Amino acid sequence: MKLDVIDKKLINLLQDNSKQTTKQLSLQLNLSVTAVYERIKKLEKERVIEKYVAIINKNKIEKSFLVFCHVKLIQHTKENVNTFEREILKLEEVSECFHVSGEYDYILKIFVKDMEQYRSFMVTKLTAIKYIGSTHSTFAIEKVKNTTAIHL
Repeated sequence: MKLDVIDKKLINLLQDNSKQTTKQLSLQLNLSVTAVYERIKKLEKERVIEKYVAIINKNKIEKSFLVFCHVKLIQHTKENVNTFEREILKLEEVSECFHVSGEYDYILKIFVKDMEQYRSFMVTKLTAIKYIGSTHSTFAIEKVKNTTAIHL
């Protein structure tokens, strides 16, 4: 799907605040409410917009300790990869998991309450997954930039 300038502006506005009404969006885009509604429906149908979510303040729910954990499998076979990926999907502490190139096979983004909870997670959950050869953890000190928006 080819996005025009208005589609891009609309997407940027929705990424900033998806709770805006079509009326509010129409005023900002200088379009009719119907035109905005139709564009949004088209973007959803084409899966340019996949879903709408609430972004939670991690401090308010005691999940502000952010860890990036690099994982290396003992061997990069299809069985090992499939087993690891199937098991990682079950871990609620892991918010994101990327299969990557380089020294490690995966990078996990993990939110827990504190170091004690992270240690428990590592000992009882993560390292219990078969085929993990090694891990390397990096702890976030300060959030410098964190956005879900991709500017168009």
